[in-house]
Amino acid sequence: MTVRLTTARLNIGPDVEAGQDEDTWEWLRHAACTGSDPELFFPVGDSGPAVEQAERAKKVCHGCPVESQCLEWALATGRTSGVWGGTDEEERRRLRRRADRHRPPDGPPARP
Repeated sequence: MTVRLTTARLNIGPDVEAGQDEDTWEWLRHAACTGSDPELFFPVGDSGPAVEQAERAKKVCHGCPVESQCLEWALATGRTSGVWGGTDEEERRRLRRRADRHRPPDGPPARP
């Protein structure tokens, strides 16, 4: 039996992310993963079968019309587990570190 992946199963939605309305999740309606078993996207471990499972999940992502929105959301919300937007946990950590290195430093405090 396949369980549908929905905003409720992902613990995302207006009730979780305060101040956001239903349109915030519109991209999810078009996600290729919505008909998939959510467990595919959350492999346990980082070797052997878990690596193969993550690769299968990424294949779903790479054929998805909203892959970039999903990745953007995962980075913006700090998702640290699972496959999101075609990336695993380590790939997102590298993306965040790279973005942090290229972020301009804060300037001096404004004078009154």
